[in-house]
Amino acid sequence: MAKSLVIVESPAKAKTINRYLGPDFIVKASMGHVCDLPKSKLGVDIEDGFKPSYQVIPEKKKNVTEIQKSAKTSQTVILAADPDREGEAISWHLSRLIEEDNPRIYRAIFHEITDDGIRRAFDNLGQLNMNKVQAQQTRRILDRLVGYLISPLLWRKIGKGLSAGRVQSVALRLICEREQEIRDFKPEEYWSITALLEASEAPLFKAGLVAIDGKKVRIRNADEAGAAVEVCRTAPFVLDKIKIQEKKKNPSPPHITSTLQQEAFRTLRFPVKKTMFIAQKLYEGLAIGDPQGPTSLITYMRTDSFRVSDDAREAARAFIAAAFSPAHVPAKPPVYKNRKKAQDAHEAIRPVHFDLTPEKVKPHLKKEEYDVYRLIWNRFIASQMSPAVVEETEFTINAGRYGFKAKGEVVRFSGFLALAPDGNVRKTKDKAEDSDDVQTGETPNVPEGALPRAAEGETLRLADLESKQNFTQPPPRFSEGSLVRELEARGIGRPSTYAPIISTLQDRTYVIKEKGRFIPTDLGMFVVEFLIRHFADLMDIEFTARMEEELDRIGDGEADGLESLKKYHSLLDGYLKQTDVVEGVQKTGIPTEGICPQCGKNLVIKSGRFGRFKSCSGYPDCRFRESLAKKETKMLEDTCPECQAPLALKTGRYGAFVACSSYPKCKYIRKENKDTGIACPLGCGGTVLRRKTRRGKIFFGCGNYPKCTFASWDEIVNRPCPLCEEKVLYRKNVIRGEPYLYCRNEKCTFKETAPREKIWDKPDGHEGQDL
Repeated sequence: MAKSLVIVESPAKAKTINRYLGPDFIVKASMGHVCDLPKSKLGVDIEDGFKPSYQVIPEKKKNVTEIQKSAKTSQTVILAADPDREGEAISWHLSRLIEEDNPRIYRAIFHEITDDGIRRAFDNLGQLNMNKVQAQQTRRILDRLVGYLISPLLWRKIGKGLSAGRVQSVALRLICEREQEIRDFKPEEYWSITALLEASEAPLFKAGLVAIDGKKVRIRNADEAGAAVEVCRTAPFVLDKIKIQEKKKNPSPPHITSTLQQEAFRTLRFPVKKTMFIAQKLYEGLAIGDPQGPTSLITYMRTDSFRVSDDAREAARAFIAAAFSPAHVPAKPPVYKNRKKAQDAHEAIRPVHFDLTPEKVKPHLKKEEYDVYRLIWNRFIASQMSPAVVEETEFTINAGRYGFKAKGEVVRFSGFLALAPDGNVRKTKDKAEDSDDVQTGETPNVPEGALPRAAEGETLRLADLESKQNFTQPPPRFSEGSLVRELEARGIGRPSTYAPIISTLQDRTYVIKEKGRFIPTDLGMFVVEFLIRHFADLMDIEFTARMEEELDRIGDGEADGLESLKKYHSLLDGYLKQTDVVEGVQKTGIPTEGICPQCGKNLVIKSGRFGRFKSCSGYPDCRFRESLAKKETKMLEDTCPECQAPLALKTGRYGAFVACSSYPKCKYIRKENKDTGIACPLGCGGTVLRRKTRRGKIFFGCGNYPKCTFASWDEIVNRPCPLCEEKVLYRKNVIRGEPYLYCRNEKCTFKETAPREKIWDKPDGHEGQDL
């Protein structure tokens, strides 16, 4: 009897699913998208109703042929790509490629890779959701129109190697506008006054000045602060009022994609891209000692919904009662309300096996995998626990006409804090964890701590009195976490697109990262100004958010993709015609505020053989020039091994490198290499870097060199050997014949043909995929 063919997206997922399905199924991986618009041209026939010209991705042709061959001999074909728009589009492209070989095609959708989850999905096979397919196709065409129509204009008017994107450019606008706020900010002085007091019982506590003559006050200068301190030193401090109230602290909801990205950045300093890469592996399955094969640890990680299934909620409640106490289980299961713009297509991110605690699987996971799993586990379990009960005490203290306050709290019942003592508290007004609050000085900070027993009317002893000068601070620059939060709050893009957006902004040198914060370059500021001036609506934040909502309506069958494309293209076409006659700066250079140190004229940014550089606008009379990379140097925490001066990250002819900041006195150089994120096969704890020799040849080596000497000319592939369970495979790219994957275990004979791929950097293009 013929077997059924199941097609998923990745080999890891295929291996995990295969263990649940049994011998009646063949599971193959599509390796992601198999079709896309061509890179060499627009690929969209605007006159014929925006008809896309999809083609099989060259690197996937061999894989597609193998899938078609398997489909011919299979009883049925079951498309089991991820349960989102992209997964639906992948399934649609596959169905078109194999329908002639086998028309018996079905769609399986599951949100957790477990025995029950897979069986439920395969017992309820359905058809493709063409509304989701249309929504994905509309988004893809929109991004292609922007990427392939505006980007060439930027090349002609400003300089080569630039790109624009429907979401990318708006994200850049947010970063640039924040930078302008910082430049325009004028700090204001204010003073805080803190008293260290003692009641009849220990301990000492602090109270902050909050009012004068019963009115809230901000002390603006040293004279006012000095006068207040002088009076308070001789005045009696009387405890006027004690206010005690019991409060509940509620846990945060379980993680969704954006909150996981934010918390991983805040607590682990993981870039968004790294977080999603690790979460994908946790979802698809990892080897945790189960002899039957890999085990999926979390539900699908691309979601915007706080919804939790009844089965998972009951399992979590049973775990909490056993691990903590029945009192830690709330009488009614908590229900978290979704945000207005949530699609609610999938559950929140949660563990799928409640017996697999982070500590239990820790020996089988890499540290970074354990860290992300622990974030997901703790957040979900805490979200299902009882609120914490705290007793909050507030002292109102008078020192003559000066009023002070002190606050303290005591935990009366731990609730969810028994699992998450360091936080995961539900914030008011959806205040995110990676706080970027700004000191305004409007309300001085009131010190908090444990307050002693005391009685109203009691005179307190003044142990110390301190005044401190402060200045209001500008809004902070965006970090990866706070940028994700801002994009989500404004409805721009989708969490799955944030990682490529952030990468592209840095690749185009529109922004640089310094101390974890994004700083726009002169180039980025100029490009944003140009786009706002000539493409006002397309760069409008509200317009972009409405476009995202329209894509959601298309996915729900409430709007038509073709009508959206017509409206968007009409607007875009009008802007392009107006801008085409605008005089560009490609020849004269991008103007900057910098001044030439030789002649005093303004500096401009130009492009040359080895990248962009700053040059005097008076060229050729003045020939001053300076590498743009020199002004965009990032100082590192590491020190030079030769002279102990700080190291700096710079960019040169062959890419990024680390050099001593005291150059030319010290000429120490270390090439900065791209981290593949793959653990060193020798088990030293380092990761494999993609590196270049002096002559530009690619090789792969351990980041712990010279302590670890692992190196390979062949590309390392993060995929376990299916025969001997070696953790990684290697890709041999041969000049003649087919490239192939192989295992380095001398006793293993595994060898498999692979798509021909270049492992060196591809030149910058202007691909517009939500970037």
